[in-house]
Amino acid sequence: MVLNARLDHRNPLVFDTHELGRRPGAQQRLTRTVDAPQDLGLKGVIGVPEGAPVELELRLESVMEGVLVTGTARASAEGECVRCLEPLEQQLAAEFQEMFSYPDADDRGRVIAEPGDDAEDDEDRLFLEDGLFDLEPVLRDAVVLALPMQPVCREDCPGLCAECGARLADDPDHHHDAVDIRWAALQGLAGTMKDGEKDEMSGAEAGVDEKQEK
Repeated sequence: MVLNARLDHRNPLVFDTHELGRRPGAQQRLTRTVDAPQDLGLKGVIGVPEGAPVELELRLESVMEGVLVTGTARASAEGECVRCLEPLEQQLAAEFQEMFSYPDADDRGRVIAEPGDDAEDDEDRLFLEDGLFDLEPVLRDAVVLALPMQPVCREDCPGLCAECGARLADDPDHHHDAVDIRWAALQGLAGTMKDGEKDEMSGAEAGVDEKQEK
């Protein structure tokens, strides 16, 4: 059973459901802009910067066993293109729905004497605390699911040159002349020869020519 411990109503991601009462069918709509918490997204890949505005639109609905929360979070996420490594920005709209149960009710809305008797049933449930619920864990899960695992700056991003690392989008005609593999070793040898070695080889060839003339 996941119980929220000592929730602070001053926390912008903590919401009060007292207005609904325990009247099944009662609804409440809320809009709120909050500062993004730390590490909201896929760490090291893409996410909403800490402190950036997150716009929340929520519908709270009272049901037999608790309060059903349905909503959308909108924000601007920042990251790095996995192809060209350039910074990118992406508009995010994450939808979510979560049930926050009354601590003294089972999953059918029946009042129970001691909450949490069935550990397996309660393990993944979220509970109200004094009519309050914390939206942060739900928001985190929704944002992670809404973000791309491999973000790109654009769908047709060509990435980087495999040979020199140049960004291909900046130079569509970028290419490297292909070298015949049979000559690659000789070209490398020629590039490492010192000028003195080349002169000695030239002198030796001249001496041979003189002898042949005699």
